[in-house]
Amino acid sequence: MDMTRSPDHGELNRRAAYASIAVAALLLGMKGYAVLTTGSTAMLGSLADTGLDLVASLATLLGVWIGAQPADANHRFGHGKAEALTAMFQVVLISLSALGLAWRAIEEFFGGGRPADAEAGMLVSLVAIGATFFLLGYQRRVIRATGSLAIATDNLHYTSDLVLNLAVIAALVLDHWLGLAGADALFAFGIALWLGWGAWGASQAAIEQLMDHEWPLEKRERFLAVVAQHPELKGLHDLRTRTSGNRDFVQFHVWVDGRMTVTEAHRVMDEIEAKLLDAFPGVEILIHPDPDGHVDEAVFGAQDLLAPGSDGTSPAVLAQGAPARR
Repeated sequence: MDMTRSPDHGELNRRAAYASIAVAALLLGMKGYAVLTTGSTAMLGSLADTGLDLVASLATLLGVWIGAQPADANHRFGHGKAEALTAMFQVVLISLSALGLAWRAIEEFFGGGRPADAEAGMLVSLVAIGATFFLLGYQRRVIRATGSLAIATDNLHYTSDLVLNLAVIAALVLDHWLGLAGADALFAFGIALWLGWGAWGASQAAIEQLMDHEWPLEKRERFLAVVAQHPELKGLHDLRTRTSGNRDFVQFHVWVDGRMTVTEAHRVMDEIEAKLLDAFPGVEILIHPDPDGHVDEAVFGAQDLLAPGSDGTSPAVLAQGAPARR
């Protein structure tokens, strides 16, 4: 790894984050003016989404900063779950905004409200689309240079903003110029559903981290394949995996020849760990050696996971706690 490039990558990622915040702040002011001018509920929905963009960007920066702090005496596993807590904070904001917008849309639809000064609303939406295109292009250049997952996620979110701005334009055209009463309210309700769906998706990823969900099946299978390459292992059991922020944790027991000395067993563990760190950089590994055939009482997942089950079941599936067969 070329460590001399790391500071440049960090600076690029920070600039991209600052650009995201600047664009969100600019659009928040413009859309706030447009809401006051037009009274459009669809524009209000777009304003709410932009406000959440700004809050999310600020909260994400804080969460990532805290999550990147090294482990200390009171947080021996690090601070990675700060990112998941930040995500849940965002989910609450998005959900409240979606509910409020949906209620406002229903009131407008049945109350017969109509937007005014559609030209101002469309102009703001067009400027928002232009600014978003500029930000997306800049973010993609940064992603190509740094491979940042955080910036890539932010880029995906702003891509969805293009759809919202186009929806506002469509609502204003249909309602104000084509005379289709209720179009603005219907589009606003659709935006509320869009926000709610996004909140649901974000909550699932955050809950998985907070609840220490196991790694995806394919990732666990790759992990087991690397461990299985060591010729002195007799088996592996009690595999447990989790992710916290941008850090992965794994622990497992291995069976080795019971006649090995402590020094020999330690050498095997070091060799396994070195192979795993090559394949899974940054993962924190805890390995417990057992003499061949030994199973702790009431241990969760006592199966040998270096070979498929008798019915061909994936070892990674067995690691989730299938009944013992030994």
